[in-house]
Amino acid sequence: MLDIFAIAGSAIGGLGIFILAIGMMTDGLKLAAGSSLRKILSEWSRTPLRGIFSGLMMTAIVQSSSAVTVASIGFVNAGLIKMRQALGIIYGANIGTTMTGWLVALTGFKLDLHAIALPMIGMGMFLRLTRRHGRVGSAGMALVGFGLFFIGVDVLKSAFDGLVATLDLSQIETEGLIGHASFLLLGILMTVLTQSSSASIAITITAAASGVVSLPVAAVMVIGANVGTTSTAVLASIGATSNAKRVAAVQVIFNIGTAVVALALLPLLFWLIAELGDMLGMERRPEITLALFHTAFNILGVMLVFPVNDRLASFVEKRFVSWEERESHPRFLDSNVASTPVLAVNALVLELELIGSRISEAYKTALTINESSLPKIEQELHVVAMLSTQVSKFIVSIEQVALTEVTTKQLATLMRVDQYLLNCAMSIRQFAQTMVKVEALEDSALKAGNQRFFNHVMDFVSSERFSQGVDINKVEHRYRELQAEHDLAKAELLLAGTKSKVSLRQMTDHIDILAQVSRYAQQWLKAEVRLNELQRTLDSDKNKSRSVEQGHINDLDSVSSQN
Repeated sequence: MLDIFAIAGSAIGGLGIFILAIGMMTDGLKLAAGSSLRKILSEWSRTPLRGIFSGLMMTAIVQSSSAVTVASIGFVNAGLIKMRQALGIIYGANIGTTMTGWLVALTGFKLDLHAIALPMIGMGMFLRLTRRHGRVGSAGMALVGFGLFFIGVDVLKSAFDGLVATLDLSQIETEGLIGHASFLLLGILMTVLTQSSSASIAITITAAASGVVSLPVAAVMVIGANVGTTSTAVLASIGATSNAKRVAAVQVIFNIGTAVVALALLPLLFWLIAELGDMLGMERRPEITLALFHTAFNILGVMLVFPVNDRLASFVEKRFVSWEERESHPRFLDSNVASTPVLAVNALVLELELIGSRISEAYKTALTINESSLPKIEQELHVVAMLSTQVSKFIVSIEQVALTEVTTKQLATLMRVDQYLLNCAMSIRQFAQTMVKVEALEDSALKAGNQRFFNHVMDFVSSERFSQGVDINKVEHRYRELQAEHDLAKAELLLAGTKSKVSLRQMTDHIDILAQVSRYAQQWLKAEVRLNELQRTLDSDKNKSRSVEQGHINDLDSVSSQN
């Protein structure tokens, strides 16, 4: 009984050393790489094939598919890479994580591990102590991690050798559906608990090499470890953007699909691996066979998913659709309209009118802003920004060959209106954020003056929603009245600051708020003027068309009466 406890203690200690080693290796190599991880993942993943290569290479370097997967999700979340770019990285990371198995298989059972590990730990700690900060110190930490990795493997190997000598393992059910399902779940559980597929695969390979489990059972556990590694991606996607959730979903689909195929083809894969091992002159040792098996079924999974990658990406793009994505989908713009410039111009006018309505509603909400409602208004303005981007892309996509000089000028006007509205949204965001932060005015006269200006701007914008046929002269006159109110409110703040009725900080903060609202009104006026000019041009063209059509009808009537 004491032997069992000692063996269990050794196994737990070996696992602890191994997990610590993996963490030190990963952290050290990531820090030593510096911005290279980001650069490689963002710049080397422009095509799916390049993404697979970059994911494989970075995982092999940092010895953690979880680190690369989480980094990819983070870059997608931050908008540094696109969702489809990240898919290739995910596939490559799955192949790259097999390097740990090869490291254990090729070095863990043939060499004097202490002779390798102890000098590495000593050298690594020397670098860490002498160059604590910077890449050299981080590389030293990674070197210590590699040394502990070998010691962990050696401790696990000794523990499993002792377990085989002490216990009769022949009674454990390993065959049949129930046996395979049990060990599949064990592989998943080990990875979820350790948050490292490398750790659970190393344990499995060591157990198989020591005779604790048979080769087919170890293969099932390796498949389970591959499935379990998806837990890291799922955890990283909680609270992330829709695209980040889609990347995590693809990893889950890919790993589970690969596991199903590997389980279904298990006998065939072992036969192919045996043949391949013989061709490469490899020994038929359990650890080599498992490392080869792990690599083979991951490559097989990538080969199966790669031809349907676009379909898979399209499938997940329809899932996890956020409120922003639904709301930011244009209502009047599509590829069919883009092929006919005249229709495209009318569609753009309608879309810009809707954006204008959203902006005016956002300003109305901002007038009663508080900390709890700030996220909501920022979300709304984010939708406006996304719609603005869609409008700009649509204008560029319109069929250039069919464009006349008049239509080209109209599209340039629409592009300018789109920018004015985007500036309106930015001014409202600044206004809302500042209102939450600044100290409120206590002087009732100052508060009333500011509020009067804010309300008049709201009335100005609400009554001038790009309506057709408005008198621009009257609109500009109303804007000049607003500017006079702004100047009066600003002068009162400056006077109050001079007389120390308000602090200088309050004075400058509230003058900034007035300026932000004034800029909103100014940009709105510019959009209103440009869009009304365009609308009059479009109405004039329609009237001309009707006159020409009526002239043709009158001519026809005249000919008919003569006949």
